[in-house]
This record gives sequence, structure tokens and C-alpha cells, in this order.
Amino acid sequence: MKIRNVVHKGLRRFIASDDATGIQAAVVEKVRRIVTFLQDMESEDEIRTVPSWNAHLLTGDRKGTWSLFVTKNWRITFRIDQAEIEIIDLDHEDYH
Repeated sequence: MKIRNVVHKGLRRFIASDDATGIQAAVVEKVRRIVTFLQDMESEDEIRTVPSWNAHLLTGDRKGTWSLFVTKNWRITFRIDQAEIEIIDLDHEDYH
């Protein structure tokens, strides 16, 4: 899937130029695997195929946003534009 926009400045820099400044050194490879997976996936159904990422949809005011486990508190979050089949609002955040 194409990534339309990235919210987190460090993640945006990482995707654009492989510059990991702004991402914890301990999770750079995991974030790389997640981003590569998201770019390579063809449908939303594939998200749950990696159990260790604990992929789930958020509820409440974040309804429709996917969350993937990175560390104890940090997650990769994003939404999917079904019409364009694109990932939007990709973020690396601590929402706990």
C-alpha cells in the first residue's frame, strides 16, 4: 500500500531518507520491518498476520485507526483510506 502522509517527523525522515534520527535506536529495525510490511501489503486483511504486533483497531475518538505494537508504550498507528487504498496519518506515538 502507498503511504500518503506521515505525522511523526522522525518516522517521515526515516521513510524518506533512511535517517533514524528521532526514532529510538533499540526499535529502528522493528519499525523498518513494520513500514516495509505496510508498504508491501495489498489489503487490510494482511495486518493481523503478524501476531507479535498485536494489530487492532482503536475505539472511541480514535475509531478506525489501526495500532501496531512496537514497545511497551510505543505504537505505529495509521488509518486506511479505503477509496484510494492508501495508508494515511502514519504515526509513531506513545498514546498510553
